[in-house]
Amino acid sequence: MAQQLPLDELGTVIARIQGLLLTEEKVTDAVQYLALAAKESVTGTIGAGVSLLDARGRRTSSGYTDKTVELADAAQYQHGEGPCLTAWATESPVLVQDLRGDGRWPAWQAAVRHLPIRSVVSVPLLAGKESIGALKLYAATAGVYGPSSPGLVELFAAPAATLISHIQATEAPHRMTEALQASLYSRDLVNRACGVLMERHGLTHGEALQQLMRKARETGSPLQDISASILAGTPALRD
Repeated sequence: MAQQLPLDELGTVIARIQGLLLTEEKVTDAVQYLALAAKESVTGTIGAGVSLLDARGRRTSSGYTDKTVELADAAQYQHGEGPCLTAWATESPVLVQDLRGDGRWPAWQAAVRHLPIRSVVSVPLLAGKESIGALKLYAATAGVYGPSSPGLVELFAAPAATLISHIQATEAPHRMTEALQASLYSRDLVNRACGVLMERHGLTHGEALQQLMRKARETGSPLQDISASILAGTPALRD
């Protein structure tokens, strides 16, 4: 018999999920917290998982509460079918009240036959007009989830999807900034090493850079490592 949370409890759950996600700076942490919150929020759930997918349906990030969910999810990606992928692709909730009598995903169902899964509810994570993944809940007995369950899960999946999408968007500039900082550091290192060689051997900047690059090729070492050895006083280049 499917259960529904009272409105006041549902509001508390939504606020808790939003609060957890807002404190996270990484998508991997955010999806893990969402999976844990979903499991604790819906009675009868033995495990929950969150999968973020790209435009081709390839998983980019995931969170799960236990090994059962991990194995069930892995089987979906291996066979290219299952309630999670269907919810993501159709942008509609998927309800399975008894997996043994449901024939929509034969390969996936055969793969998870040994797992304690009888009923499933999966909803898409919709951020604006984009489906960025899916949230799924598993139960060990049939009939745990009913017609009202997808709507209930969607109520807290919707704001969670928006927040996760925001975290995804803010992570990209951070990654770009880190890469830019590394690039600038490397360039500065190389330029300073060129300056040392120019002063030591009376070379032009271009000639010094060519020597550094030649040594890097000969030794199979990164250019910044050769430059660092010059600045540290190691005779990486012969006179």
